[in-house]
Amino acid sequence: MIYDALFKMKQINKTGHLAIFTANVIFGLNLIVSKTLMPVYISPMALTFFRMTGACVLFFLASFVIPSEKIAKRDYLMLFLASLFGLLINQMSFLKGLSYTSPIDASLILTSLPILAMLISAAYLKEPITRLKVFGVLVGASGAVIIIYNSHSVSTFAGENHFLGNLLCFVSCLSYAMYLVFFKALMGKYHPVTIMKWMFLYASILAIPFCYKDVISIDYAALPDHVYWRILYVVCGASFLAYLLIPIGVRELRPTTVSMYNYLQPLIASLIAVMMGIDTFGFWKTLAAVLIFLGVFLVTQSKSRADLEA
Repeated sequence: MIYDALFKMKQINKTGHLAIFTANVIFGLNLIVSKTLMPVYISPMALTFFRMTGACVLFFLASFVIPSEKIAKRDYLMLFLASLFGLLINQMSFLKGLSYTSPIDASLILTSLPILAMLISAAYLKEPITRLKVFGVLVGASGAVIIIYNSHSVSTFAGENHFLGNLLCFVSCLSYAMYLVFFKALMGKYHPVTIMKWMFLYASILAIPFCYKDVISIDYAALPDHVYWRILYVVCGASFLAYLLIPIGVRELRPTTVSMYNYLQPLIASLIAVMMGIDTFGFWKTLAAVLIFLGVFLVTQSKSRADLEA
């Protein structure tokens, strides 16, 4: 009986790892696609609005093919707060921060996400901060830093307000870390489509005051066809499909483990840049890849609260 339970748990964890891995591969490709769109063709705020509203429509359409779920009244407020922390504050503050600071600084600040998730998990979920977990986070972070500093495709441009930009990027990390920890129970309560259709609906409505000027100022007739195809990827891939997978990983894995997979994004973006001929892949990027995967492995092997109680 115990063996069967452990086997079932391992199978569930495999599903969670595969979901989060796939989502971050999609996000990694999105880094390249979004850079080709902003700010040449559309602004960051306009692209954010397209992501929110497009994914909202897709999730509502998808909800017609799954069994209807009744949501508790209190959970509507929880879904609103999850949307606020996991979508709106996270994306808005990062894009705004990126406009003020350099891409390298913004990417380096993003490496703080697993550390923040680990600390908040310890305070809120009483998850232990083990030496193996801390070591795994630092090993993965070192790999991400190596990727960032050795990427030829990343600009060193610094915006007009460096400190404010860095602060907003940190707020983005803190907001997403809070989302991973505080709403973990909510992710396991309903179907991922049900959760995301409400989260993206709330986010779409809240984004209107910030984005509508950028959206209506676009000369849509002058946009090349390839721009529409790239926007379609951002909406269908990096918004609908990726965010469909995230609740599965959040439900099955610990917040620190989920956040560790974010280190894959610069690696995936670098690999794609190499394939496009705008970057190279040598010793340092190989070392970085090894460190990132090793860091994820070490964090998954660290003891959870349930392990210690058992």
